[in-house]
Amino acid sequence: MIAVCCLTLSACANLSAGNLFSHYSAQNKDMYQDVAKGDFKSAEQEIIDSDIGGPVLSNMEKGRVSFLAENYPNSFASFQLSDKAYTELSRRATISVSESANQAGSLATNDNLTTYNPADYELGYLHLYLGLNYLQNNDFQGALVEMRRANQVQEKARKSRDAELKDAQAQMKKNGVQPNLGSIISQYPDAGKTLQAVQNGYLLYLSALLFEADNQLNDAYIDYKRALAVYPENREIIDATIRVAKKLGMRQDLDALVKQYGDTKAVPRGNGQLIVIDERGVVAQRGSWRLSLPIWDSSGRTKFYSVALPVYKNVKVQNFSPLTLNNQALTASLLSDTNLMAENDLSERIPTMVLKQGLRLYTKDQLRHQAAKADDSGVSELIANIWNIVTEQPDTRSWQTLPAQVFSSSINLTPGEYTISSGSHQYSIEVKENRRTFLWLSRQGNTVTAWHKQLGVIQ
Repeated sequence: MIAVCCLTLSACANLSAGNLFSHYSAQNKDMYQDVAKGDFKSAEQEIIDSDIGGPVLSNMEKGRVSFLAENYPNSFASFQLSDKAYTELSRRATISVSESANQAGSLATNDNLTTYNPADYELGYLHLYLGLNYLQNNDFQGALVEMRRANQVQEKARKSRDAELKDAQAQMKKNGVQPNLGSIISQYPDAGKTLQAVQNGYLLYLSALLFEADNQLNDAYIDYKRALAVYPENREIIDATIRVAKKLGMRQDLDALVKQYGDTKAVPRGNGQLIVIDERGVVAQRGSWRLSLPIWDSSGRTKFYSVALPVYKNVKVQNFSPLTLNNQALTASLLSDTNLMAENDLSERIPTMVLKQGLRLYTKDQLRHQAAKADDSGVSELIANIWNIVTEQPDTRSWQTLPAQVFSSSINLTPGEYTISSGSHQYSIEVKENRRTFLWLSRQGNTVTAWHKQLGVIQ
């Protein structure tokens, strides 16, 4: 029995002692804590040679940590490797020999030996951060390409969940709740927070901003409308949607928008506009839910089966004080809740995980039965019992360095130098006449990473 296990596992591409006897969150504990407290350099060292999540997930983590550490060349290279690895994974028409071995090995151990298939929201973030890397490096066209790729991911997610969203919409109407205006004009089925759990407002808003800056107003309007459907109370999205509707002469939409939200004032001639993206905290890690089940066979002997599943429990979000501009607090609107998307993704994966658990229990029981038949002394069966317990690890893999939440702010300003403050951290920015300035910042612990770019002339 032990020999069979060893032969099977030796063919597994994801085989490691960590994946056999531990799980992803546990192995990444130190790195995760470093990111949460803002020690990005230490976090980089923790994962520089790590591949415990496989080429897609590990490079996502490396890319994000390096981006926070302002190591942009390494960040871009890691995200490109992740993108390439996922492209190769998605092109496989059939399960490869190595993946077949991974699946077989997982039945004797745990799901951590299988190839990680990222969630839709993670793929969206992958292209978002590739786009931000291009933008930070002043490659505006490269950023636009990534926004289009990201939109394909969002559209796929929307289509795959239309039935679920429409059902939720029907339940809302039944209970007297009307769909939001953004949902109507974007032709999205509205389902309250259900839509926020599968669509990333951050991605849609950033995409629209870049399209608008490139004067691709039709594309910008489509994404602003989609973002409004997801976050109908976000002031930046509301103002931008009305602004572009006016430029395009969308009278019917504009009348509905103004009736719902009130009109928005254009940036006064001679002023500039500052748009702020404020990432906060770190998304929650998946934890472990474990249960040992005693089962008695026909002879009265007790067998213990260890069942382990991933879970989000006691999810807490770090609180941050409002950003200030020259000592005046900026009003912020929620743009994305990554915890919500992560929890929704896990809830969708759980049924499959439970089915695999049942098959794994059966497989491990067969291995134990073979061990008992081959060795009357009971030593092999004892070893099998221990093996079954220690190798039963939950699949806690997910992109764990993403921000917990993302907020947006905007303000019209006279040209000049301004200071953005977060606690004791200060960042100077120049607002130019008739220009839109984009400020990106990310806050973890007491650390702030920030940079800004000009997004073109205000028309």
